[in-house]
Amino acid sequence: MSPPEPTEGSILILTGPPGSGKSTIARSLANEEPGPRVWLHADDFWAAIGAGAMEPWRVEAHSQNVVVISALASAAAAFADGGYLVIVDGIVGPWFLDPFRRLGRSLRYVVLRPAAGVALCRAKARAEGLAQSGPILDLHRQFSSLGDLERYVLDTTLQTPEETLNAVRRAVGSSLFELRGD
Repeated sequence: MSPPEPTEGSILILTGPPGSGKSTIARSLANEEPGPRVWLHADDFWAAIGAGAMEPWRVEAHSQNVVVISALASAAAAFADGGYLVIVDGIVGPWFLDPFRRLGRSLRYVVLRPAAGVALCRAKARAEGLAQSGPILDLHRQFSSLGDLERYVLDTTLQTPEETLNAVRRAVGSSLFELRGD
């Protein structure tokens, strides 16, 4: 028997460093039955910025990133209001959780975190997205020690995409991955 799914109108933040498998898993979850689901790919929100866009991993991009995360949280809320299970796929570290917490919705947080070398190899092997070693490893370091949020981490180092998908299904069906006032 499979674990219970989050309810329609709730939000799942699927995050982790580049190369952790977020988009692969989010795409699969969004296409599953039952119920209406939407996949919000955070990269699309950053790509929407035209003139003046900065690479989001740069320190000087912080103000831009705050705006993008706020827009992402607002879009997630609008879809949740429409009864969708919203799957947010992106680099949403603890430093970006407040806009989602303020939504007052059922919120689950799952951090996919393979070993740094695995994440780097996966990120460099894909056709698009960040492929520069420095920023990938810097982002991995930012997810390497989450303090009280460590309980939301799934180690995907040795997992196939199917194994990771099943682990995420179990996680979102568990109250252990509900984001509380950490």
